[in-house]
Amino acid sequence: MTAEPRVLSGRYRIDEPIGRGGMASVYRGYDLTLGREVAIKILDRELADDNAFRTRFRLEAQAASRMAHPTIVRVYDAGEDSLTAPDGTVRPVPFIVMELVKGRLLKEIIAAGPVPVTDAVRYVDGILEALEYSHRAGVVHRDIKPGNVMVTDAGQVKVMDFGIARAVSDSSSTVAETTQILGTAAYFSPEQAKGEPVDARADVYSTGVVLYELLTGRQPFRGESPVAVAYQHVSEAPVPPSEVNDTVPRALDTVALRALAKDPFQRYQDAAGFREALDATVDGRQPSKRQVGALTSELYGPNPRQAAETARSLRQLSTDTTMKRTQAGPPVAWIWAGVALLGVLLISLLFWVLTIQPRDDLPGNVREVPDVSGMTYERANDTLAESDLRAIRVDEESTDVAAGNVIRTDPEAGTSVTPEQQVKVYVSTGQQMSTVPTLTGLGQDAATSAITGAGLQLGTVIQQNDKDLAAGTVISSDPVDGASVPTGAMVNLVVASGRVAINDVRGYTVDAATRELESLGLTVIPAEDPNCAGSTPPTVSSQSLTPGDVPVHSEITLTYCTGA
Repeated sequence: MTAEPRVLSGRYRIDEPIGRGGMASVYRGYDLTLGREVAIKILDRELADDNAFRTRFRLEAQAASRMAHPTIVRVYDAGEDSLTAPDGTVRPVPFIVMELVKGRLLKEIIAAGPVPVTDAVRYVDGILEALEYSHRAGVVHRDIKPGNVMVTDAGQVKVMDFGIARAVSDSSSTVAETTQILGTAAYFSPEQAKGEPVDARADVYSTGVVLYELLTGRQPFRGESPVAVAYQHVSEAPVPPSEVNDTVPRALDTVALRALAKDPFQRYQDAAGFREALDATVDGRQPSKRQVGALTSELYGPNPRQAAETARSLRQLSTDTTMKRTQAGPPVAWIWAGVALLGVLLISLLFWVLTIQPRDDLPGNVREVPDVSGMTYERANDTLAESDLRAIRVDEESTDVAAGNVIRTDPEAGTSVTPEQQVKVYVSTGQQMSTVPTLTGLGQDAATSAITGAGLQLGTVIQQNDKDLAAGTVISSDPVDGASVPTGAMVNLVVASGRVAINDVRGYTVDAATRELESLGLTVIPAEDPNCAGSTPPTVSSQSLTPGDVPVHSEITLTYCTGA
């Protein structure tokens, strides 16, 4: 008897596994609501247990879901389910639902054997087309590699995992940790390897590595560990592809070397520039070997291995045990004289310590302020009274000392004072707190005024699609409404974008398309087209709004064929 298939969030049925990566498993699935096949990526347990990562993962998946382009694998949904272990513990199961692409990974195509130059150029052009779109949308991929590129059975290039790499890398503090999650450092840009901030030019570099691998059958830098490969990305020059594979045109040498420049300002500044240079290679004009060498010298210096040689030399000098001193040390007599003098000083100090008489008693007209820090005020008052001193309470905010306990005294503990002297006792009132006002449902301007009026500060504002809310309406806050937080703390808002994301429903039945669009709050207007052959049940032939984000409560016309 077979077990019931698992269904995530009451909607997505999990079928057989179709892939496994460094951070997640991918399954073939089925959307029970819309009646279509999907791919479901489920995060590994180590990442799922990290609360901060789950938050970043959800936000990045939302950003990726807003991108609709033929060269990008669509993200339909992102959510979080739960799984109860045999011991009764419940752990989160974050997942994303994606377009199911039938084809092969570019990684599998490369592993199958040499890739013709024309195909290599076509594959990279498809990757750059996807990046050109995503960079305009403000999304940097950060993990371009053959394992994240699909080639459909029809030859269409599709890039996946947009935004997911950012969530992963933000959870990792070192190159070693990041490569452990992402799987390889072979496609890292130098700025990623050094842990510096990255922009779209990091994707340009990684695409250059993919182009190099397609042309030569190997990556430009290889090593025994991810750190060794990352070091080469930072300091060593790649060999021109035509010197590895003599069938590669030298025109592609210049393109690959420019894309692999260490300095981001020497690379193509965007994916569009890279595509233009790649398309220009089909003209047949070839640079000379001297021109390629001059470009290498310009991008990587006349001696690109000098940094590596210098580093190796310094390491050798620091560990060389065969080097001998050439200068004689101080005379032996001086050493013994110094030891004798030090011995005399130590004996004298010991004699003084043993013979000194401690004096604990104070004159009758002198009192010493006792140390009452950390005590309650009542106990501190009694302790001072026992020393013939009078406590004067002064309240003061403190983030380190519990409310009601003494922070310090003035004069401070150990000070000699006269009897009956007043001693200021500073007592902690704790940290001043404020209550987060009710923000949900307010407009962004009103919410901002409420936050500042409560003594708090506005933090980040994230837009999120919501079919029911007008643009700028607050969906949620962090911390939540009514929470008690330190005065001056940041309050982050999630506000409605005033838009919803719609899919390409051409090919859907009119009923299925209407249900999906009406569930998003849109008004659907069916329209017959008698000029084309109809089907049973009727299917959508065109839609008046293009796929992507559209204003909430929009009207959309769905045209279907009714002709003979």
